[in-house]
Amino acid sequence: MARIVMKFGGTSVADLDRIKNVARHVKREVDAGHEVAVVVSAMSGKTNELVGWVQGMPKVVGGDSPFYDAREYDAIVASGEQVTSGLLAIALQAMDINARSWQGWQIPIRTDNAHGAARILEIDGADIVKRMGEGQVAVIAGFQGLGPDNRVATLGRGGSDTSAVAIAAAVKADRCDIYTDVDGVYTTDPRIVPQARRLKKIAFEEMLEMASLGAKVLQVRSVELAMVFKVRTFVRSSFEDPDAPGMGDFLNPPGTLICDEEEIVEQEVVTGIAYAKDEAQISLRRLADRPGVSAAIFGPLAESHINVDMIVQNISEDGSKTDMTFTVPSGDVEKAIKVLGENKDKIGYDVVQNESGLVKVSVIGIGMRSHAGVAATAFKALADKGINIKAITTSEIKISILIDGPYAELAVRTLHSCYGLDKN
Repeated sequence: MARIVMKFGGTSVADLDRIKNVARHVKREVDAGHEVAVVVSAMSGKTNELVGWVQGMPKVVGGDSPFYDAREYDAIVASGEQVTSGLLAIALQAMDINARSWQGWQIPIRTDNAHGAARILEIDGADIVKRMGEGQVAVIAGFQGLGPDNRVATLGRGGSDTSAVAIAAAVKADRCDIYTDVDGVYTTDPRIVPQARRLKKIAFEEMLEMASLGAKVLQVRSVELAMVFKVRTFVRSSFEDPDAPGMGDFLNPPGTLICDEEEIVEQEVVTGIAYAKDEAQISLRRLADRPGVSAAIFGPLAESHINVDMIVQNISEDGSKTDMTFTVPSGDVEKAIKVLGENKDKIGYDVVQNESGLVKVSVIGIGMRSHAGVAATAFKALADKGINIKAITTSEIKISILIDGPYAELAVRTLHSCYGLDKN
C-alpha cells in the first residue's frame, strides 16, 4: 500500500462526464489499497469566467476606478475549485467510496498575504493523513489557501499543480500524479516535431528548465517545490481508459516520472528542446562603463515586475562605453521602455532600441555537464539552415538561443534531429 496524491486539471474535470471519468481513476487506486488524496482545478473555462465577472463589476456599478479589492477577487475566483471538489466527492460517494471535499482553509494551507499570487508557507497535513489512514479519500480544492488575514488567498494561475506537490510533501506521499490532457513529457512539442518521444524519466532540474522555457506541461513553481522536497512526480493522461492494462501499475505507470537525477541510470546528453514565443529584445547603446550601471537598469525593471531573461554586454575597444542587450516578454516592451526612459539620467544611455517577434529556443540536458561540443553542434546545425543567432546564454544544463520568430519551427526541428532525439 502506498500514499498517492492525484491532481486533475481543468480539462480533466471540464464537465460532469469527465468528473465521472476522474472518479474512475481514483477508484482504481483505492481498489488497489492505496491511501489517496485528490487535488482538483476548476472546470475548464470557469476561472476565466469568474475573473471576467470580477473585472467587469467596476464598470457595471460605474465606479471611478477600474481596480477592485484583491481579497474579494480571491473569494470569487477560488469558488471554481470548490465546486469541482464537491462534485468529485459526490461522484466518488456514488461509487461507494468514502470521500469528502476539503477547501484550502479547512486543512489548513497557510499562505502569505499576496492575494491573487500567494505563496504557500505551511500545510498542516495531520488531519488529512488521519482520514486517509481510515480509508477516506480527501478531495481538495487546489489553487487556494488561507492568508494571515484569515481570508482565502489564491496561488496564481496554474496554482493547482503547486497545491498538489505541496500537499504531497506535507503528507509524505510516495508519489504525486499530475493528470492532464497529455500523456507525459516529450522531447519537444509533438505538434512541431511528430517524431518527438515521450520520456520515461526526466530530472527535476531538466523539467524546471523546460517549464520555465516554454513547456506547458507543468507550472514552474510546482517543479521547484517537487525538487526541493524530492517529491517524485508522474505526468499522466486523464483521458486514457482508467481500467486499461498498465494504468494501475504503481511501479511503472504510463507517463513520465520527474525525479532526482540519481534515479536516471543512463543520462542522455540532451533531453529535450523547448521554445518560448513572443520574446522581445531591448538594447541600450553607448552606456558609460562604470560600476552601478547594471543595477540602475535592472533594479527599476524588477521593481516594475518586468521579467528580464537573456542579457548580453558588449564593451568598446577603449573600455569607456558599453552596449547592454536583454530580452523581455513582448507584452512588456512598452512598459520596459517607459521605465528606462524615466531612469535615463541615472542610467546614462545614448539611445534605446527594441525588436519584437523573436523566439527563444533552448537545448536542455543534465548530460551536458560532462560532454563537450554540445553548443558547437547547435550553432553549426542552425548555420547550415541559414538561421541567424541574435543572442546566446548558457548554464550547466541549458543553451538558449534567440532567433527571428519565423524560424522557430525550423530551429526546433533542426535541433531535435541533430541531437538524435527523433524516434527510432
